[in-house]
Amino acid sequence: MQTITPELSFLSFFALIAFFVFLIIQKNSTNLFNSKLLDIDFGKPQSFHDESIPRSGGLAGIICFILAIIIFKILFFEFLFDYLIISLSLFLIGFSDDLKIQITPNRRLILMSLVVITTIIFFSLSIEKVDLIFLNKLLDNKLFSYLFVLLCFLFVINGANLIDGFNGLLAIHLIIINLILLNINLFYQNQDLSFIIISQIIILFSFLLFNFPKAKIFFGDSGAYLFGSLTALNIIKTNNSVEEVSSFFFCILLFYLFFEVFFSFFRKIINNQSPFKPDNKHLHMLIYKYIKIVFNFKNSNSINSILINLGYLLLIFPAIYFKENGIFCRYWFIFTLTIYVFFYLKIISFLKNKIDI
Repeated sequence: MQTITPELSFLSFFALIAFFVFLIIQKNSTNLFNSKLLDIDFGKPQSFHDESIPRSGGLAGIICFILAIIIFKILFFEFLFDYLIISLSLFLIGFSDDLKIQITPNRRLILMSLVVITTIIFFSLSIEKVDLIFLNKLLDNKLFSYLFVLLCFLFVINGANLIDGFNGLLAIHLIIINLILLNINLFYQNQDLSFIIISQIIILFSFLLFNFPKAKIFFGDSGAYLFGSLTALNIIKTNNSVEEVSSFFFCILLFYLFFEVFFSFFRKIINNQSPFKPDNKHLHMLIYKYIKIVFNFKNSNSINSILINLGYLLLIFPAIYFKENGIFCRYWFIFTLTIYVFFYLKIISFLKNKIDI
C-alpha cells in the first residue's frame, strides 16, 4: 500500500485553504476598499461583461501564494525570496490599477521594469542555455543577460494582462502551461520546483471555480501581473535545470503570450496608434466577435476561452512529443507564429465585411 507523503498531505490541505480564501474574498469583495475593486467600466475596449464584477482574484491569489511559500519553507527548509519579492511587487503594481489609482502606461512599464531588473540582479537570475550559439555567447555578457531576462518577463507579464478579459481564458491558459512544466520537472525529479508549480496550479484552479463559466470575480491587473511573473520564473528555472529539453520548446509554450504583445505593438504602430493604448482588435477579441456573428452562442464568452485554449493545446501538442529536439522546436516555434498571423488576418478580413471594426 502506497504511503501518503508529507508533501502530498500539505498540498491537499493547501487546496482546501485556497478554495476558502477565494470564497471569502469573493463574498466580501464588494465591501473591500470602499467597493473600488468593482469593475463597472463597461465601455472600455477590452470589456466584455455587463455586470459589476470585483477584480479581487489577484488579492486572493497573493494571499494563497504567500501561504504556499510558508508551506514550502516548512517542507524544504528554504524560503523562496525570489518568488516572493517579484510576485508581491508586481501584484502591488497591478493592484494599484485595480483600486483605480491612475498610473500612466509608461510609468507602469517603468515600475515593472525596475522591479524585475532589481530582482534579476539581486538574485542573479539568468537564462543559462538557449539553442542558438550566437545568443549563448551574448548571454555571457551580464548587461545583455539582464536585458534579455527583463524582456522575457515583460513579454509574459504583459501578455498575461492582454489576454485576460474573458472568463477562464488566462487561468486555463496558465494551467496548461504549468501542467506541462510540472510534467517535465516531475520526470527529471525536480521535487522542490514541482511543489511550487503544483501550488500555483491549485491556486489557478481555485480561481477558475469562481471565474468560469460565469464570472463572480476577475483576476484584475494584479492577478495577471502576479501569475504572469510566476509563470515566467517557472519557465526560466525549468529551462535552467533541465538541459535535455530544448529552450525553443519553452518559447513554443509561451508563443501566445509573447506574440500577442509583440504583434499588437507593431500592429498599432503601423496603424498610427499608440502601442500603449488599449483597443479591441486583439486575436481573442476578434474570435469572440466571430463566434457571436457565426454561431450566436448564449455563452460566447466562456466558449471563446475554451476554443482558444483548445486551439493552443492542439498547436503545441507535437512539440510536447519532440521537446528534446532543438531543430524541430525551432521551426515549430516559427510555425506557431505563422499560424497566429494567418488566423488573425483571416478573421479580421471576415469581420470587416460584417461589422465596423
